[in-house]
Amino acid sequence: MSVGAGAGAGAVVLDSEALSLLLRDDRAMTARIEAARIHRVPVVACAMTLIEADDHRVHPARIGWVLSRLQVVAVDEGAAGLASSLLREAGLHGHKYAIDAAVAATARTLPGPVVVLTSDPEDLALLCGPGVRIVKV
Repeated sequence: MSVGAGAGAGAVVLDSEALSLLLRDDRAMTARIEAARIHRVPVVACAMTLIEADDHRVHPARIGWVLSRLQVVAVDEGAAGLASSLLREAGLHGHKYAIDAAVAATARTLPGPVVVLTSDPEDLALLCGPGVRIVKV
């Protein structure tokens, strides 16, 4: 997977399925993340994604190791406000799309080019807009 422009540029943002695949040591996801690391592209997860991706079948040490290699972005008041605005603009309800909106808000606040790895490309594309590249996992 191409992760964007040259060294240090942009970011790769993981949704919950992408993070779940990484936690389960999925070969394709691991290769994507390694490609980002080789190109010095930060790999980012919204803090809410950690909650959604949590799986009791994954050993806590594995979770800790994977998370130590990511940049976890908090959902503060500003991010929550942006996520709410994105939901309103897309005509979506927070009850169903809150975490997707938080992921989109995270992606939209990072310097580009930004790639979001997601199992839900339609909703994330709607929330992220044209400035963020969406890749289905």
